[in-house]
Amino acid sequence: MRRPSRLHHTAYVSKDLEATRAFYEDIIGLPLVATYTEKDELFGKERVYAHCFFELEDGSALAFFQFADPADQAEFGPDLPPSPFIHVALNVDPDTQRALEQRIADAGIQPPDTYVLEHGYCRSVYVKDPNGMILEFTHDAEDAAAGDSQRRATAKAELARWMAGDWRNNNPYRHTA
Repeated sequence: MRRPSRLHHTAYVSKDLEATRAFYEDIIGLPLVATYTEKDELFGKERVYAHCFFELEDGSALAFFQFADPADQAEFGPDLPPSPFIHVALNVDPDTQRALEQRIADAGIQPPDTYVLEHGYCRSVYVKDPNGMILEFTHDAEDAAAGDSQRRATAKAELARWMAGDWRNNNPYRHTA
């Protein structure tokens, strides 16, 4: 079965594109590679907006819109829910993760807007952007790849087990009985 080759971009609505640019480009280090300013007939109304793309190493991007009309902004840019389970996770190596942690600290971003979780199979640094979106910078544990074939082989059965109400832990890295 053919499948997509990589992420092209994500898309979110920004409250302030300049604050978003400063965060992603100056702190996180993702270059702003395109800004499209457009006027289109969209969803039954003419809308004016800017659309910015911040590039990842593989050429994919995080993209953000901002609308000129406050009514359009309110319609398409509601606040993100305050859930740590709604986030974008980006893969990094350990040195890049340490450098990002330092840049985040140097920018004065403090808990609860940043935190670290040791998942066992990976270590994750989380930070909230100016729009309230949470970014996760994660790197896998050295031995995580060793269990990849086993996880792939049992993924559907593990999901079925969980959906049937058997909620036992299966993370071998932590929280084992």
